[in-house]
Amino acid sequence: MPTDVHKSALPALQVTAVTAADARYPDLVRGWNQRFVCAPETVFLPTTTDEVAEAVRRAVRENKRLSVRSGGHCWEDFVHHPDVRIVLDMSALKAVYFDAEHGAFAVEAGALLLDVYERLYRGWGVTVPGGMCFQVGAGGHVSGGGWGLLCRRYGLVVDHLYAVEVVVVDEDGTVRTVVATREDDDPDRELWWAHTGGGGGNFGVVTRYWFRSPDTWTPTGGEPDPALLLPRPPAEVWVSAVSWQWDDLGREDFVRLVANYSAWQVAHRAPGDPYSDVCSLLSLNHRSNGAIGLITQVAANDPGSLRLLEDFLGAVTAGVRAPAGPVTTRMGEHGPMPELARPRRLPWMQATRYLGTANPTTNDPTQKGAFKSSYMRRDFPARHIDALYRHLVREDGGNPTASVMLSSFGGAVAAAGEDATAFPHRDAAFKLAWMIWWDDPADEAGCLSWLREFYEDVYADTGGVPVPGPVTDGAFVNYPDRDLSDPARNRSSSPWHELYYKANYPRLQQVKQRWDPRDVFRHRQSVRLPSPDGAAGHEGNRTGPPGV
Repeated sequence: MPTDVHKSALPALQVTAVTAADARYPDLVRGWNQRFVCAPETVFLPTTTDEVAEAVRRAVRENKRLSVRSGGHCWEDFVHHPDVRIVLDMSALKAVYFDAEHGAFAVEAGALLLDVYERLYRGWGVTVPGGMCFQVGAGGHVSGGGWGLLCRRYGLVVDHLYAVEVVVVDEDGTVRTVVATREDDDPDRELWWAHTGGGGGNFGVVTRYWFRSPDTWTPTGGEPDPALLLPRPPAEVWVSAVSWQWDDLGREDFVRLVANYSAWQVAHRAPGDPYSDVCSLLSLNHRSNGAIGLITQVAANDPGSLRLLEDFLGAVTAGVRAPAGPVTTRMGEHGPMPELARPRRLPWMQATRYLGTANPTTNDPTQKGAFKSSYMRRDFPARHIDALYRHLVREDGGNPTASVMLSSFGGAVAAAGEDATAFPHRDAAFKLAWMIWWDDPADEAGCLSWLREFYEDVYADTGGVPVPGPVTDGAFVNYPDRDLSDPARNRSSSPWHELYYKANYPRLQQVKQRWDPRDVFRHRQSVRLPSPDGAAGHEGNRTGPPGV
């Protein structure tokens, strides 16, 4: 039930506060992407929901712009922006436990994904189908509709979200803590819905999520068995990592490989597909990397599981003359994996830890990066593949970190309707993530130019962006991209919010109007309050104190 707390009714709390004079400050004013560093007056480190509410109350009372950091993996400057005066660092709120009162597993917003998986699996033999990277925080990952290598079997993480606890600010400045559930008779259900893909930093501060798969238990069904309330991952999985050397890979082989991969994803995207246990990542690296690679995970549930992997690899490599070998170079965010050139059967938890931590970017304190995303509903048109090849072999883009990662979608993800959750890309067959890193600030302009020219060329027929339609299906809000709201870069008639949210955006605006009418929680691409004329609201990066 909602807990209403007026700002004048609470006793003073001693929230840990870090300022520039504190030795911890430099570590707390930046995230994973070293491109963005802010200079807030204060970084609060709350340990309870009440302390979060107190920190928000201070920001509202003092008219200070605030942002929220869970794992620090925001790809843009939404958290670490120059105008932010208060940062709420949620890293101390990291508990994962079974909550008998709600009959669901509670995950606090600062919990890192690998910790979530280990606690759920070792404690109860269950999991949530979340993302791969071990350092990502639950707060932003879940609210954006996070996906992972079990998505084709079990859907998105939000498909198992039962409730969310959010600290919100009313129009009169009252700070409240609200628990919203997916129950049809919950008057606050829309707040739950908005956190199933509506993105972080939009409606309030998420302090805690509760997970329970639908149709597993009701309050009238007696005491729940926690081990039956969430998916049970496979005990073991097959993991494969192979690559093709650019020196062996001519244009014809490249076209065949990419076309095969996209065709397979489209052909096997239906819910209940026999290959739903197959999930893969095809890393199309710039030629300067030396190779492109394919990482695949298949649940080893039965004696035929290895055959599923072999069938998939056979379909992707059909007609490709270049030989496949071990992964000995960086593949997007992943490092070399030569030991997986032949499929290895591993315990699921060990494979999850390995793939989640075999990521050199997560621990590099010097790297800056830029990213873009898109969803594909159909096979690549020939023009798309031509553009992919052309930019990956450009001699003026010699950065071995530059790549496009194609990843599986479909399966159980497609079982839900586009408005069942705020995440709308249910009909997508696969996803693309563009990425490039650099260390030297002098390289930034060249890296950004390459990335932008590449992306805009692939989608030149639709204004330089993947407009939702028969072939493409927009972009992923958890891979935010400021260029989508720049008319010079997005020359389509689809604004950034349509690319992220499609037809769900007006509904998200209504949630914004109810739960954040002062626009306290905002960033460069946050959900806008509805305009009086019903328009989407103004573009651009809003500055100034909360409510202004």
